[in-house]
Amino acid sequence: MAGKVTRLKMSEARPRAVEVHGRPMNFIEAGSGPVLLLIHGMAGTCANWESVIEPLAINHTVIAPDFPGHGSSAPGGGDYSLGALASALRDLMLTLGHERATLVGHSLGGGVAMQFTYQFPEMVERLVLVSSGGLGPDVSPVLRAAALPGAELFISATAGVGSRIGSVLGRGFGALGFRPNADLAEVTRGYATLADPDRRKAFVATLRSVVGMEGQRVGALDKLYLAETLPLLIVWGENDPIIPVDHARETHAQLPDSHLEIFADTGHVPQLERPGRFIAVLERFLAETDPAEFDADEWRARFKAAES
Repeated sequence: MAGKVTRLKMSEARPRAVEVHGRPMNFIEAGSGPVLLLIHGMAGTCANWESVIEPLAINHTVIAPDFPGHGSSAPGGGDYSLGALASALRDLMLTLGHERATLVGHSLGGGVAMQFTYQFPEMVERLVLVSSGGLGPDVSPVLRAAALPGAELFISATAGVGSRIGSVLGRGFGALGFRPNADLAEVTRGYATLADPDRRKAFVATLRSVVGMEGQRVGALDKLYLAETLPLLIVWGENDPIIPVDHARETHAQLPDSHLEIFADTGHVPQLERPGRFIAVLERFLAETDPAEFDADEWRARFKAAES
């Protein structure tokens, strides 16, 4: 990349907000160069990426937003579907003056990234799915239970004390397969944020839009053929207790040109549990692939081929 790149310190990569449709949307933007849009998961925030923002910002413009109703972003208009969240990210990018990006989506963020790719293919250079939702019905019983009617009452009663009884909450999550590492710490931290009524309302609405008692109710498997020519990296933890690693293997088998990286001894949050390896894998993928160029005729041809 031409020009001098200044290494950013995390203290310089401060969250800030811009107005999107009259509501503040919080995000971190750091670095310069091709855009990486880092998309957090359920009950998450831009802090889900705090271990990797600085190194990635050396050679890229890194944008890590909070979804509407999450973190420090204002609540949205009540629609927390994948389509609405993808549109919010599109609108943020355009507000910031960016027209294209490599999307890096974690968990729910992976489902949003795939929806973004489907809705706005001309804006997507590459797609990176990290422990992604939307690739099969299986999901942790914890999320299925949280989607039940009345679950918000239990969340309200327990999330508020989460920070004060972290060890007790941690043991409860541990019994469900979370290990005492960054995986558990991130889940516990995200749960504690649900003490705020607006955040809790957004969480429940978001969760119910994609998960029911039968598991994940929204999937991208029927549209994956549209990503056949898009550079795709799949990253997963071998011991993911939220979304099984088999989803990664099955997606890679369906799209054999994709790049698959499974991290041993790792749970649901590879970017926090194994940040060094995560950065190396992502940087190598970016270096070895060219950004996709959207071709409307080719896009239409894929739909026609699917009909025949």
